[in-house]
Amino acid sequence: MRDGRVLSPAAVPVDHLALRRHNLAVVVNRLRADGPRSRARIAADTGLTKATVSSLVAELVELGLVRDGELERDGGIGRPGQTIELDGRVCGLGVEIRPDGVAIAALDLRGTEVIARHVMLDTAGIGAERALDAVAEAVVAAATELRRRGLRIVGLTVAVPGLVDAAAEMLTHSPTLSWREVAVVDGLSRRLTGQVGPVRLENDANLGARAEYATGAAAGCDLVYLSGYIGVGAGIVVGGALLRGADGYGGEVGHLPIGDRSHVCGCGRRGCWETEVGLGALLREVADPGDPLTDMSAPVEQRLAEIRRRAELGDGRTVRGLQAVAASLSIGCSMLADLVNPRVIILGGYFAVLSDFLTPAVETELDRHRLAAGPQGCRIERSTLGFAAACWGGAHIALETVLTDPASTADTAVQTEVLGGTT
Repeated sequence: MRDGRVLSPAAVPVDHLALRRHNLAVVVNRLRADGPRSRARIAADTGLTKATVSSLVAELVELGLVRDGELERDGGIGRPGQTIELDGRVCGLGVEIRPDGVAIAALDLRGTEVIARHVMLDTAGIGAERALDAVAEAVVAAATELRRRGLRIVGLTVAVPGLVDAAAEMLTHSPTLSWREVAVVDGLSRRLTGQVGPVRLENDANLGARAEYATGAAAGCDLVYLSGYIGVGAGIVVGGALLRGADGYGGEVGHLPIGDRSHVCGCGRRGCWETEVGLGALLREVADPGDPLTDMSAPVEQRLAEIRRRAELGDGRTVRGLQAVAASLSIGCSMLADLVNPRVIILGGYFAVLSDFLTPAVETELDRHRLAAGPQGCRIERSTLGFAAACWGGAHIALETVLTDPASTADTAVQTEVLGGTT
């Protein structure tokens, strides 16, 4: 299925079982895209026969993926039909390992957030192994709560800031976390003992882009998502697919050498872009050591609220600091606009929180310097997901198994029952 349309007969498997699994996915994706439907409408929308749809729906009900909805009356004439809707008791987990803690979000099959948590933690200071212990503990607590509510978890995706070797399921290098060669997937899988389904690993900016493409301010558009935190990365979506590069390390724009070479980056080099626009750069501009803004143990949202308060009061240093970040952010965005030609550049993380102070300067510079000018060029948008974007993207990835092969969730249901959960 592509964009809610049934694939042509030549594009679907000829094996009967494979064809049925494909058609199960067609029905689930149709309900996810268009909302509750009667069996008759599903048949009309997909080109499947009514008998086939009824059989598919019966199997999906048994799998716990769909259920009866409200009655549907077409134009108020005739006998109302029983609608079918997605069952919200299936969910995917997204976890983000940040330099100041662990964030967790769960989305159900409809894309609704059912749980969101953040645990403060010095992940760089305590080392990878102890950090993974804490991550696993937080995941177990969230999973226990979800099962208590009667939800079934079909997978977990972990977001990390840094280079991810997808084949080895390893975080290769994260200057932000001070981690090297950490087998995140293996480490968490051993600690979680199958409680959350398959564990995956992905770069945080890529997952932010995935979430924005699915449900955010630029849903369905070619986009560049900029994660604004201690480090700065880009998730790039072109034609509906993430642009990863030959080795999967694409999007590390924070290390473009377009900054002041007097500033040393966490990667060991000088003049990286993130030394000019990362959160550390902003704090350097607006606060002295000892200022509460520099207290890494305080929630980042709290510190950003204080920066906003000072700026709105007209504090000269804060305003000048925001202007300096906006100027450097403009240069990088102009380069990305010409290099990638996206429809939208989305400002995520702290950029989103302070976007009203940053966006006007970025838009002005973008119009002045980029080649693809005009009404159909690139626009700047604030992420509506904020710091939750990577977790949401992770949960979306975790749910993809259900969307591509609903029948595969039968194993998850058995596993949940064995672990003592409810389905």
